[in-house]
Amino acid sequence: MSRRALAPAVLALFVAGCHGAAPGAPPDGGLAPPTDGFQIVSPDVTIQPGQEITYCYYFRTPNTAPLVIKRWASAMTPGSHHMILYTTKTDTMPPGTISATTCGGFGASNLPSWTYAAQTPTAEVALPSDDGTGLPLGQVIAAGTPAYFQMHYLNATDAAIQAHVTLNAEAYPAGAKYTQTAVYVTYNASISIPPGAVGHVENMACDVPAGAKFWSMSTHSYKQSVKTVVKDGTAAAAATVFSSVDWEHPGARAWAAAPYYAFTSGKLTYECTYDNTGDNAGSTVVAGPSAAVNEMCMASGYYFPATRPLFCLNNLGPF
Repeated sequence: MSRRALAPAVLALFVAGCHGAAPGAPPDGGLAPPTDGFQIVSPDVTIQPGQEITYCYYFRTPNTAPLVIKRWASAMTPGSHHMILYTTKTDTMPPGTISATTCGGFGASNLPSWTYAAQTPTAEVALPSDDGTGLPLGQVIAAGTPAYFQMHYLNATDAAIQAHVTLNAEAYPAGAKYTQTAVYVTYNASISIPPGAVGHVENMACDVPAGAKFWSMSTHSYKQSVKTVVKDGTAAAAATVFSSVDWEHPGARAWAAAPYYAFTSGKLTYECTYDNTGDNAGSTVVAGPSAAVNEMCMASGYYFPATRPLFCLNNLGPF
């Protein structure tokens, strides 16, 4: 199957939200804006009792010149399950659009790039300060980059709540020397978990660029997932790079200093094991955006030296 044929199915999952916040006092006790960089604050949305919903809010980053990011930090109000920041090449919706239903409009030439994610109320990613040659790692954000959040909410209380996300992008001073890093993300669009299945395994393998070094690796899945694994190679006995048994808070493996991690096999296998024994047990669960009725199997990591983010769809790519 071609990349173009697969793209519409996977792109349905990429949904988002946020807008630029003026410098000043932290909003609602959130993060103070960075001195160098920018802050994004999503508009408040009302989540009804028991409601599970994903909102989209499209924007452009407020920087007027390219920035090299050294640290991401986020704060989510109660009711937020996770957030993901994506960047794109062009606007997919007019900046300022917020919607829980209109989250499409993507094409094969405008694939969204996973840039930062959080699954806890407060989180941060500080990029390594030494690439092994004395240079810090930096993630490049061009001026006015089209971007969006995925903001997934679940209100488990008996009262309506107001929810939003705050994101800080802290940058190096202009002119600082650095080595560029970017994200490497995989997505399995072919998941199909039979009704009542126990121990059902889905896996795919993707190429890794020669010479790529990774300083972080994690996974992303939904509630049917009981285990996620990233391996170096395709053999059954391939070395485990990352593993988690907690779909909600999988954590991450980080390498803080050289030599970092290289996939010596040239292949990254990402694998998810599922038990379809909960409230979806009577139906086949397939890949999709809803944490309530769908599933995901993703690996996400940061690599360098980089010139751009890389995305692998099933076992096609990266591109």
